[in-house]
Amino acid sequence: MKQKIGRWIIPGIGGLAFVYLLVPIAYIFVFSFNDAGRTNLEWRGFTFGNWQNPCGAPAVCESLVNSLQVGVVATIVSTALGTCIAIGLVRYKFRFRKLTDVLIILPLATPEVVLGASLLAQFLNLGWELGYTTIVIAHIVFCMSFVIVTVRARVSSLDPRLEEAAADLYSTPRAAFWKITFPLLVPGIVAAALLSFAMSFDDFIITNFNSGTFQTFPKFIYVAATRGIPAQANVIGSAMFIAALLVVIVGQVMAYRRRKRLAQR
Repeated sequence: MKQKIGRWIIPGIGGLAFVYLLVPIAYIFVFSFNDAGRTNLEWRGFTFGNWQNPCGAPAVCESLVNSLQVGVVATIVSTALGTCIAIGLVRYKFRFRKLTDVLIILPLATPEVVLGASLLAQFLNLGWELGYTTIVIAHIVFCMSFVIVTVRARVSSLDPRLEEAAADLYSTPRAAFWKITFPLLVPGIVAAALLSFAMSFDDFIITNFNSGTFQTFPKFIYVAATRGIPAQANVIGSAMFIAALLVVIVGQVMAYRRRKRLAQR
């Protein structure tokens, strides 16, 4: 009897936690169809107008484009640099290697308020004007640590004897990297890039410190929350969630088909 009860406790608690996490997302999705008017705090009727005109609220699409631009640039730079650093940390030995590990972990362990304030002080000391450039640099700083940790785990799982076998077959180091090592690293690099983009697009605290008058989507949501987030913002949030869900589903389906093909060989 106790075993049966215990068998249901963990799935039950997990299910409740899952529902708890989905409640805010469900709220955003439902109120994206609200005939809101000036505020979006109360349900006033069902309408498709918000989805037909997602840029109806002032500055909502402009802030979205700004966030996408920052996220794409920060992701490309942090993924490229982070991948190179991760490979270097795993494959090569050098002085101050342990100190480098500590420096990589610091942005992950440092509270965002502290990191944002320190970056702001640095930019002000350099005399830089706060805006798009300072946001991108700030995002690269904390996104790169996530990329290094993710790609490093993938590099550590690779068998170095594969490259040694390629060298025995008279392959150059460059050819061995691009034809053997890099294809095996692609899943980890893609995962790191997606995580980096999500962290950059979602960030508010560090962005708020270093953005000046440049407005991103999280800043728009924060300002708009005082008077009720417009329904168009809920539409964009729901669309982003659906897009992320589709990416995960497609990735899982492709991984399942790949495992199935390998099992049939």
